[in-house]
Amino acid sequence: MVETKTVEFNKPVLTGEIAVPGDKSISHRAVMLGSIAKGKTTITGFLDGEDCLRTIDIFQQLGVTIERNGTNVTVESPGMHSWQSPKEELYAGNSGTTARLMLGILAGSHVTSVLTGDEYLSKRPMNRVSVPLKSMNASIEGESDSNLLPLTITGGQLTAMDYAMPIASAQVKSAILFAGLNAEGETSVSEQTVSRDHTERMLEQFGVAIQREGRTVRVQGGSVLTGTDVRVPGDISSAAFFMVAAAMTEGSSVTFKDVGLNPTRTGILDVLENMGAKIDIVEQSTGLGEPFGTVTISHDGLRATEISGDLIPRLIDELPVIALLATQATGNTVIKDAAELRVKETDRITAVTTELKKLGAQIEETEDGMIIHGPTALTGGTLASYGDHRIGMMAAIASLAASGSIEIEDPSCINISYPGFFEDLEKLAFRTNIHR
Repeated sequence: MVETKTVEFNKPVLTGEIAVPGDKSISHRAVMLGSIAKGKTTITGFLDGEDCLRTIDIFQQLGVTIERNGTNVTVESPGMHSWQSPKEELYAGNSGTTARLMLGILAGSHVTSVLTGDEYLSKRPMNRVSVPLKSMNASIEGESDSNLLPLTITGGQLTAMDYAMPIASAQVKSAILFAGLNAEGETSVSEQTVSRDHTERMLEQFGVAIQREGRTVRVQGGSVLTGTDVRVPGDISSAAFFMVAAAMTEGSSVTFKDVGLNPTRTGILDVLENMGAKIDIVEQSTGLGEPFGTVTISHDGLRATEISGDLIPRLIDELPVIALLATQATGNTVIKDAAELRVKETDRITAVTTELKKLGAQIEETEDGMIIHGPTALTGGTLASYGDHRIGMMAAIASLAASGSIEIEDPSCINISYPGFFEDLEKLAFRTNIHR
């Protein structure tokens, strides 16, 4: 029987403070770079969600010593050239970040491995990474011309390259930069639109000299990484669901403590402000590493907006819940230039439009986005999560605007990025019941 969770509410006023879990993207990279580096790395604020735990499992299979105590992680590594070829397949679960970044890392290692994933990840394209890596002399073999998992990676000496990104993708950029660490010469990646820069920031934390020239990033092969201390801020992509909840619920005001404020990730704040929400930000400077701070979101009416162009990479993961928010805004909200949504954990354009229509939303699917007409009174209903954590959380937040209860199928997928999501919902005055 499929597990479901029913979310009910009485249109509560949401108030108080919340500390969301650690940033998923940064947690992945902290474990990866700590394992590549020589010495000891300590990570605080680590996201102990399923995706990031898959990354830990993989490096443990490669012979890296990793100890975890809740959100505190210690990585002790002799360096990647001392890794051991794994005896079993390296399982990335549902984590596209794990799979794509590991391709770049494993390609320049001295181990042979087979990288695989769950039924959802096995349908997601890998050639956007494998093709440029093969241009660096990487040995990556698999079905569909190395486009789908499982893939066999035989590590070896790579050659540097200058790569012009055809799409904005931090995963592709990161995989190539990781490969460049073990390539002969200097590797550069040039972007048309700037994607999230967590990899570049963290490489510098581990002692790598990164050169930035406009939208081009360069890394020198043979760079030595040294273990360090990494602080992981709260994940703004996770906070976005409660930010939307506060923005669309009359009388609400919610404060988010120690949330990441990397400018390549704060598009959600720009959109909320454009749509009429009241926003207060107190930023804290950290020097090397990630900026973070305290953000308060308050309801102050909602109006439609257009979301496109350079803004899209800065909020790609937040677009499902932004589409929900748009159903409560006055006017027609247009989301475009977001075809990347079709190759996420599921086709999020189709998933969002299909599920919100079940609640009565007036929403149209386009080739690269959505058009949402608002405001619309939403009803209750049963919504599928598609095994996608972002769709599952969007469904839960929709209960704020719905006239009846919402039943979510397969809510456990939310544990991928936010294990305590429903507990935090309760803190903000929701009533939830589980039915199995």
